[in-house]
Amino acid sequence: MRRERATDGKAVFRFSTGLEIPTGNLLAAAGLVVAAVLLAALSTGLGRTDAGISDLVRLFFGKELSDEQAYALWTVRLPRIVMGFMAGWCVALAGAILQSIARNPLADPGLFGLSQGAMTMIMLLAVIAPGAPRELIAFAAMGGGLAVALLLIWLVGGERSSGLSILLMGIAIQTVLSSIDTLLLLYTPPETSYALSDWVAGSLFGASWPGIASFAVVFVASLVGILFAGRALQAYDLGSEMAMALGEPVGRSRPVLLVFAVMLAASAVTAVGPLTFLGVLAPHLAGFVSPAVGRPRLLLSGLMGGILVVAADALARGLLGNIPLPIGLSLTLIGVPIFIVTLSVSSRRRRA
Repeated sequence: MRRERATDGKAVFRFSTGLEIPTGNLLAAAGLVVAAVLLAALSTGLGRTDAGISDLVRLFFGKELSDEQAYALWTVRLPRIVMGFMAGWCVALAGAILQSIARNPLADPGLFGLSQGAMTMIMLLAVIAPGAPRELIAFAAMGGGLAVALLLIWLVGGERSSGLSILLMGIAIQTVLSSIDTLLLLYTPPETSYALSDWVAGSLFGASWPGIASFAVVFVASLVGILFAGRALQAYDLGSEMAMALGEPVGRSRPVLLVFAVMLAASAVTAVGPLTFLGVLAPHLAGFVSPAVGRPRLLLSGLMGGILVVAADALARGLLGNIPLPIGLSLTLIGVPIFIVTLSVSSRRRRA
């Protein structure tokens, strides 16, 4: 790895494989990693039980903790932190991918209907087979998201279809599926309806180490996907016509990217429920911290998404005490004010 100057004069780190990463993006990623670690350390100490990062260090070094402290740290808090970060990472990554495909900064798994397709299938399965195993739920979510993606590909046509047409068609599908979900919530038995309502609001209550082990497969796949998707998305940011002129096989790569986004979004929905607005919020905040394209943009967006969900969970557990605040609501309480401030600052910078 060597530090050099790119053709535009900006400092970059160039690897032996030919990969270039702007210095600013690399420093921003390092800063976000540090922020994530510090936030996770703070989050381990939030809750009714008096236990924190120092007790966790003692536990790793073989020191004895009370059963209550060990349970709070190892069974409740750590799984929530790890699962929250991975779910936020995946949703933010899916949002960044869809924004490049649609060339629309408001695109995210929810607006495309991908999250809604996964939600609808999970809710139907909960009504038809309440005791379905977790593996079947995951396959149902993936099937629902893929069905929406395939329907989008079929409805919008071939490789010359615009990103706007994909987004508008996704909004139409999302609206129809939301109506179906509302009907299911209204007319299912009360106990099923209450459980579905809690899940629809987003929750890390069911986070566990077995669930994390299953989700880790998707998380690792997302890291590999960044390497392959980054270059194509860099071309998509210039528009479909320009991407084709640069040699990008849009007709083949767009469906693959959509399926990749489906996998990420459906996995997150299965694990924690829908994380509303995160797919829009995280890429925008990452771009505010350090403007980027291609692989660096995906990496920064994923890190920002994970940080936002961990911060939202810390808010729900630390500041509100015994009030069971859904993760989706706490995420909105944290993310939207930050989003408004960054938009205001960005607008002032452009005027200046």
